[in-house]
Amino acid sequence: MAFLGELLTSVADRGRALIGFERFIGNRARPIDRLCEDLLSGRGEASGMALAQAVLDAWEQLDKPGRLAFFNLLKERFGPDQAGLDAAIEAYRENPNAAAISALHLAAEPRRQELLRRLNLAPEGTHVLVRMREALFEAIAAEPELKAIDDDFRHLFGSWFNRGFLVLRRIDWRSPANVLEKIIRYEAVHEIQGWDDLRRRLEPADRRCFAFFHPQLVDEPLIFVEVALTTEIPRSIGELLEPERTVLPAQEATTAVFYSISNCQEGLRGISFGNFLIKQVAEDLKRELPGLDTFVTLSPVPGLARWLSAAVAEGGEVALTNEERSELARPAVEAISLDDPAKARRDKLLGQMTAEYMLRARTTSGRVIDPVARFHLGNGARLERINVGGNLSARGLRESHGVMVNYRYDLDDIETNHEAFATRNTVVASSSVRKLLRPAAG
Repeated sequence: MAFLGELLTSVADRGRALIGFERFIGNRARPIDRLCEDLLSGRGEASGMALAQAVLDAWEQLDKPGRLAFFNLLKERFGPDQAGLDAAIEAYRENPNAAAISALHLAAEPRRQELLRRLNLAPEGTHVLVRMREALFEAIAAEPELKAIDDDFRHLFGSWFNRGFLVLRRIDWRSPANVLEKIIRYEAVHEIQGWDDLRRRLEPADRRCFAFFHPQLVDEPLIFVEVALTTEIPRSIGELLEPERTVLPAQEATTAVFYSISNCQEGLRGISFGNFLIKQVAEDLKRELPGLDTFVTLSPVPGLARWLSAAVAEGGEVALTNEERSELARPAVEAISLDDPAKARRDKLLGQMTAEYMLRARTTSGRVIDPVARFHLGNGARLERINVGGNLSARGLRESHGVMVNYRYDLDDIETNHEAFATRNTVVASSSVRKLLRPAAG
């Protein structure tokens, strides 16, 4: 990859010489809009790479208002060719054959999609475009109509980062230091407390970590999953991350626990990798360790506390007694120190409410509320168990009153479960979870 990068850079340098690179520097530099038009005008491969590099270099020097102006430029001047689109529409109306449909499709494509494709020719072009989309998210917050630009990014990234281009690599304690540092930085579920903590997650025989990489983003993980090999389904994150735990020989493991999945590139938000990652890791682990027969997650429930606050309010969507409302309104950090009978009552009620949240609660558009649930259920998992007290960290208490859940990936049922969720919005859950549900109101 290093050789290929150097080769592309030398080609771009040659292109600069061919087109007279002095025109791009100093006070005589052409504005970025002119560079974009030149890039689209159609030059040779070498000069095209040089122009693409010049556009990206100019973009990286823009401040926040300049980048906002650039995105507006893409919206206003690099949309579809209106005259060509009108002509294609008229041609289709007169003769709606396959050729007219194809011509209409081509005419409807915004010019900025081809611009982005050509920018991707530059050395490190993919990396810069991913960062460009990060900046676009911020711009959309200020000007929502720029979402049309993001639609183009999503369309192109969906092709450029499809599964066929991704490479699965195991990350272990011998991996390059720059990759290990990124695992620490990008961990988004259970913070890694320095190098010793990372070593405990990577080096022991009963721990695994896998990541997807893309050939154009060398040593930049796109998404990674941390796995614990155990003999049973865990109920809490503490038992997996305990520093003094006894290491299990890998060949004795019967259960693979996906306890942390982290997306690494904000600019690739909404481009799904996780479904491929979990399935391939499960298959690879099964080949390595034939004794594995259970594949589960230990997952957070990030929307539970917010939903619960609304549900326990007067007039909320769940029928509760005043005593129950008072119990659930108690701060989670305070509830940890309740005496045993009071804690048992609250834990039972919290388990019931979590089942209500996971199985019945919906957004105004009818979707399952919890984003982690949507991810795993959409991938074909089954909601296996609710674990009250599963995460007593400050974050766990704040987001979910300490509740975690297990999703089970039964390789024989994944497709059936996925279809049930995708077509009927059905949450496939174990009988133990369904038994927690209180009778429906009314």
